[in-house]
Amino acid sequence: MASNEKVLTIIDNVEKVIVGKKGVIKLLLCCLLSEGHALLEDVPGLGKTMLARSLALSIDSHFRRIQFTPDLLPTDVTGVNIFNMKNGEFEFKPGPIFANIVLADEINRASPRTQSALLECMEEYRVSIDGITYMLQRPFMVIATQNPIEMGGTYPLPEAQLDRFLMKIHVGYPDKAEEVEILTEQMQRHPIETLSAVVTLEDVQYMIDAVKTIAISEEIKHYIVAISEATRINEEIALGVSPRGSLALMKTSRAYACIDGRDYITPDDVKLLTPYVLAHRLHLTPSILLKDKHPEEVIADILARVPVPVSPVQ
Repeated sequence: MASNEKVLTIIDNVEKVIVGKKGVIKLLLCCLLSEGHALLEDVPGLGKTMLARSLALSIDSHFRRIQFTPDLLPTDVTGVNIFNMKNGEFEFKPGPIFANIVLADEINRASPRTQSALLECMEEYRVSIDGITYMLQRPFMVIATQNPIEMGGTYPLPEAQLDRFLMKIHVGYPDKAEEVEILTEQMQRHPIETLSAVVTLEDVQYMIDAVKTIAISEEIKHYIVAISEATRINEEIALGVSPRGSLALMKTSRAYACIDGRDYITPDDVKLLTPYVLAHRLHLTPSILLKDKHPEEVIADILARVPVPVSPVQ
């Protein structure tokens, strides 16, 4: 598949900056090709911001970064109408949300009101200001980074905001050899300074369209729904995933198959992506939270119990 070759080119290019994180890069590309948004959560210094910048540079996109702080206002994100004294009319000044790749850096340091300013943008690809609607250019993707909520000065994301993210991804520490490589590569300058685009936005749109042609069997559809249904009847979960979660799992599974050069989904695609797509959408019961059990652990238990369909010969 031609689209698969272009995806591999993007991955190789981003790996020039982000060392040893091919799996994370593939997950981020899954979000892009599924026309979704990604939430990167981990401690500071693991390359979350560089990952977003590297992807944006690789696809020759319009990139904007928004540094979320407690005093950030919704209009600082979406834009504002300003009165022009010369012509006596209000003029719209677009905010940084008007870009292809928007980095919402440390999103959980802003107030819930400002976080909620992204809801319409992420779901409907538009911004409404004073009764006028402005459409966002496509492709459009929000890559938000956040520190763990236990860290000082952070606000938990509202449930509606979390549900808008297609995936929640943990970057993780590099291993010893990878960290030595990082030190070596940055002795003179940062690799991102020489990074250039390897595909165009038209190529990205072609890849997005290719993902929509990936076949999905009835058995896989029922498997996805069975996983979602299991979250709704699980005694450890107070609130399971909605149909939006099932749709997200289907979209990302198709994108992952496309990245791997296949025109069909396998049960392994679904199992691999389920923790990233569904875990952040779950609300565990208070008793389970007291046991310090994480949503990913509950998802693992569910995947172990839900029967896996036999993948037909393609």
